[in-house]
Amino acid sequence: MTLEWTELDARAVDSARILAADAVEKVGSGHPGTPISLAPVAYLLYQRVMDTDPADDKWLGRDRFVLSLGHASLLQYCQLYLAGCDLELDDLKALRTWGAKCAAHPEYGHTKFVECTTGPLGAGVSNAVGMAMAARRERGLFDPDAPAGESPFDHFVYCMVGDGCLQEGVAAEAASLAGTQRLGNLVVIYDSNNITIEGDTSIAFTEDVLARHAAYGWHTQEVDWTGGGKEYREDLDALFLAIEEAKKVTDRPSIIKLNTIIGWPLPNKAGNHEIHGSKIGQDEIAALKEKLGFPAEPFAVDEAAVAHARANAAERGKAAREAWETKFEAWRTANPERAALLDRARARKLPKDLKLPVFDEGKMSTRKASGEVLTALAPQLPELWGGSADLAGSNNTTMKGEPSFLPEDRQSHDWEGDEYGRTLHFGIREHAMGGIVNGINLSGLTRAYCGTFLVFADYMRPPVRLAALMGVPSVFVWSHDSIGVGEDGPTHQPIEHLASLRAIPNLDVVRPADANETSVAWGEILRRTDRPAGIILSRQDLRTVARGGDFASADGVARGAYILKEASKTPQVILIATGSEVALAIDSAAKLEAEGVPTRVVSMPCQEWFDEQDAEYREEVLPKAVTARVTIEAGIAMGWGKYLGASGAAISIEHFGASAAGSQCFEAYGFTVDNVVNTARGLL
Repeated sequence: MTLEWTELDARAVDSARILAADAVEKVGSGHPGTPISLAPVAYLLYQRVMDTDPADDKWLGRDRFVLSLGHASLLQYCQLYLAGCDLELDDLKALRTWGAKCAAHPEYGHTKFVECTTGPLGAGVSNAVGMAMAARRERGLFDPDAPAGESPFDHFVYCMVGDGCLQEGVAAEAASLAGTQRLGNLVVIYDSNNITIEGDTSIAFTEDVLARHAAYGWHTQEVDWTGGGKEYREDLDALFLAIEEAKKVTDRPSIIKLNTIIGWPLPNKAGNHEIHGSKIGQDEIAALKEKLGFPAEPFAVDEAAVAHARANAAERGKAAREAWETKFEAWRTANPERAALLDRARARKLPKDLKLPVFDEGKMSTRKASGEVLTALAPQLPELWGGSADLAGSNNTTMKGEPSFLPEDRQSHDWEGDEYGRTLHFGIREHAMGGIVNGINLSGLTRAYCGTFLVFADYMRPPVRLAALMGVPSVFVWSHDSIGVGEDGPTHQPIEHLASLRAIPNLDVVRPADANETSVAWGEILRRTDRPAGIILSRQDLRTVARGGDFASADGVARGAYILKEASKTPQVILIATGSEVALAIDSAAKLEAEGVPTRVVSMPCQEWFDEQDAEYREEVLPKAVTARVTIEAGIAMGWGKYLGASGAAISIEHFGASAAGSQCFEAYGFTVDNVVNTARGLL
């Protein structure tokens, strides 16, 4: 295949270069070097390679583009402008200013055609792997029998990375899993310019990146524009052919190493690490414009070249869209039930007749209850899928009887499945797991969850934060929630984690008290589609409260907090608890009542949901007149002050745990009826 490249294409590329230089110069900060040197690469993708409809950023048939090196946001912004994808020249001029579409780093939901928020290096790689996995699962869900490449659900995921991305562990984790999964729809272009903020990468980054990826099971290629240090030549034909070759390799992900010089063709500063993250300077910009044949004034683009690029992008997008629509309508006609599922999944709606399990009185760990809920949801929600970081048996994240998502030759004695399976295996890769699940959920047609122990949420905090920032409805299942872990000791006993996670804006942290609260919690989490949630589960068995009579329905979980057991008369004390400590609150309230102290028990599985309730409901649950309040949670007390007020007291753990039986730890650290009762009496 021959690449057709005109003088107007070359002028459009050079327009992108000067726009990147001028935009950073105007605002006084940013990263101009890579957007200048990689302008022809991004132009090639948007104008010759990817299927994109400039009129519809949510078109199902589009290829996905992930700019993992998010600091080079202008690389994408300039191409969106040239392609007529909802950005105009004034948007570029407003780079990094209040309310501008062109933020410092690409932000999902803020700028159209940005598929995910990137900036933390390497994160985009994990998102891209998730999108590639999602594409395969979506095909299996909606159109499994179509010939390869012929389904309207087939598309490619393109990801651009730099030296910094590939130094981050998350990229290595994700790339390793991508190789195991044989993700032939993933193409990574690696800009190897040997520059990071501190200068030449030789001081810290010397491995053979292609050999590493080959060892992971990737298809590898190399394109050298540097001429080995002799003559720099932007060989777009070679890069285009490499991309086309990568698309033909369907049994492996592909990486193309592109050797470049950062900032080329700047006359004096190309290759200088200072232009990685700083403005270039007026003199150098003037010299660049003179070299490229552009007027000296800022933002003086070649209007004819811009018009050419926009017309080409519109024409290509229209043709791709029309061809796709023909396939899609034929599929919809032939598959009415799957089409109905697609419509519901795309709208992120649950079935109107969704049924959640109800558990009888008894004992059950909330991790086990969660597993039973997932199994019950499996036939009702075909779009729901997930797994764990090598902890499926401990997290109970496997829907019973569901096949694994993996190539058939990767099956094991314990795990059978196929490429369209449902049970995910992330390996011991918590950080990448979180980013991959975000990528799956960003793809939009399925809903994915993932699991590990709560203490290891620290390993995956960055993707949790990014999920919250993007408003992506990822579900994080975190079990082994407290000192109840017991003999595994302080390395595995979460102490500060609940408070730490609650500190993340737009993240719902849900810690149910028993099996029925767990069931209702899952339903509410799945109903909410504008943010992520973490569901916090016990290792040990907890009392399944007998609902009805003295105890309220678990439906109150959906409001974040509810009166689980009312006081015998106007309450003098309110005990507020979460998770395993709710049973302790019930027993303590019984003793206080026996001693003549009317006591209300409030279960508060989710502070975030409670805080969004109206003032009337919050006053009903926690009346201001009752100032004697005790919170009971096996973690630090940080964050409970707003419910306790000036006169309340927290029963908490402000230190690390110990290696001993969970019951012994609870007793030693004051999680006893006597301590709760004495604390409450002290407030009175």
